[in-house]
Amino acid sequence: MVAACMHTLPTGVELECRTSGQPGQPLLLFLHGFPEGAFIWDSLLAHFGNCYRCVAPNLRGYGKSSQPTAISDYRAKHLVEDLAALITIEGAGNAACVIAHDWGGAVAWGLANRYPAQVQRLLILNSPHPGAFLRELQKNPQQQAASQYMHFLRRPDAPELLAENDWSRMLGFFQHPDGSLPDWLTPERQQQYRDHWNLGVHGACMFYAASPLVPPRPEGSEDELQDIRGLSLPEEMLHIPVPVRILWGDSDLALHPALLDGLEQWVPRLQVEHLKGCSHWVVHERPEAVRHALTDFLSQHHS
Repeated sequence: MVAACMHTLPTGVELECRTSGQPGQPLLLFLHGFPEGAFIWDSLLAHFGNCYRCVAPNLRGYGKSSQPTAISDYRAKHLVEDLAALITIEGAGNAACVIAHDWGGAVAWGLANRYPAQVQRLLILNSPHPGAFLRELQKNPQQQAASQYMHFLRRPDAPELLAENDWSRMLGFFQHPDGSLPDWLTPERQQQYRDHWNLGVHGACMFYAASPLVPPRPEGSEDELQDIRGLSLPEEMLHIPVPVRILWGDSDLALHPALLDGLEQWVPRLQVEHLKGCSHWVVHERPEAVRHALTDFLSQHHS
């Protein structure tokens, strides 16, 4: 049984959460990406609720969670602190596993780096480690090209443009390369997404506006090129001491598999599983693979 609740954090930020299981059971924290919402995890919440306390928040800026208006409110530090506070409010001390996709994964990497005592293990679904993402944006023309969409989402008018024609641009993010919509995106699921986006997408776009990890534009100025090429992340921000399992759809149009190269330097306790023919939308496309990977990961004993 999946329920809904609102958690108010010490900062005053409210996070709308979908939950299952009893408080006091080991905690599983599920983090969605763009342009998704907490509802994408419902089948996993129903499955794991017997043995775990499952919590899937709408991240700040999404759904009925707080949607602050300033770009600075979406800096990584604040997003990470939201989740650390949520784990504390749930009374678990730490999460048995954080399961995270896309932007949720970006925040989860930061959470495991800054608050490793609050995360026992991390299951990442198509979300690049920040060190690898910076490297590929600086040096890999393929990844630079694949990430150009980020410039559109950073525009001040992006929320209005996305809402045009009953969210046709937003639904376009889910399209196959030939322009067709995937089978999982049923009319009912499309409406679920539209209802979610109608609550506001300004905050969702702010994640992009606040991030320093932006590809250089082909026609960009020399200043813009220098911005990304001159950017570096402190090594201490990149180390992930907890066990990490990555489930990666290899047919992701936005995130190339080269992002997985060299992760061992930052993630010493790493397992990677490739999903052939799977796109970016792993949770929708391969729900059984996600369920199996999480079950297996939770059964492993990590010292």
